[in-house]
Amino acid sequence: MPKAYVFTRYGGPETEALVEQDRPSPGPGQVLVAVRAAGVNPVDWKQRTGYARPGAGARELPAVLGNEVAGVVEELGPDVTGFTVGDEVFGNPVAGGYAEYALLPTAVTAHKPAALSFTDAAALPIAAATAYDGIHQLGLPAGATVLITGAGGGVGVAATQIARALGLAVVGVASEGKKDFVEELGAVHVPSGPDLAERVRAAAPDGVDAVFDLVGGEVLEAAATLLDDRKLITGADRETAARLGGGPVERARTAAVLDEVARLVVDGRLRPFVTGTFPLDRAAEALRTVEDGHARGKIVIEVAR
Repeated sequence: MPKAYVFTRYGGPETEALVEQDRPSPGPGQVLVAVRAAGVNPVDWKQRTGYARPGAGARELPAVLGNEVAGVVEELGPDVTGFTVGDEVFGNPVAGGYAEYALLPTAVTAHKPAALSFTDAAALPIAAATAYDGIHQLGLPAGATVLITGAGGGVGVAATQIARALGLAVVGVASEGKKDFVEELGAVHVPSGPDLAERVRAAAPDGVDAVFDLVGGEVLEAAATLLDDRKLITGADRETAARLGGGPVERARTAAVLDEVARLVVDGRLRPFVTGTFPLDRAAEALRTVEDGHARGKIVIEVAR
């Protein structure tokens, strides 16, 4: 039977297990995909602890972990058009992606360009698409400066590159150990920690025009003091952002956005920066790498066929 990595109840890593499950069947508007790779994101372990996006219903347990995959279409659901068996695709699964098979809704599934590997494609539907949505939501003109907190993580790496591709200057907040990495992306690095606002002012004496926060908490509080207006968005702490006059990243969640980020990769303007890969039977290790907060770039689980 196909394998999947699940959490059996809400809690910590002790709730996770590699199990065998029946192969799922696609419903209307869905395709069944043989997974080749699955991206790992902070939202994965947060969902294991009970987090749910606003408006999302309760999950049936055990629940498969993971929110982005790339693979090959094996079966079409009723009335599905635009896809055929054998198509290479990537997107957001209906109910988890750390598995040998996953169901994808066609509304958030895109065809994978031949020049894009499954591993890189699996790194795009959450991090790169969130980054794309956020940078375009800010609507800054070329030459403006955006402060990106958490610039060394999956979304931050993509946001920095997309901003630079649009002609924006970027000040990237990350740990001192990620300095060279952040500067390689074309950003001015500012180390995280106390007195953050003062260090940002020194790095950007003309000020910053917007904040794209990916950390939340005290970092978001400090970053907000740098703005004259409230051009502030967050992918990490919507409650604090709202209190400070900002708001969340407004996700499009469309196949069109996936097509755009894939095009950026193929054109050489966006590198997924997959810095670690793990087989499915080491999914726990992959998730701990992200959950511990030390990962640079993206972590991906590769599923052997």
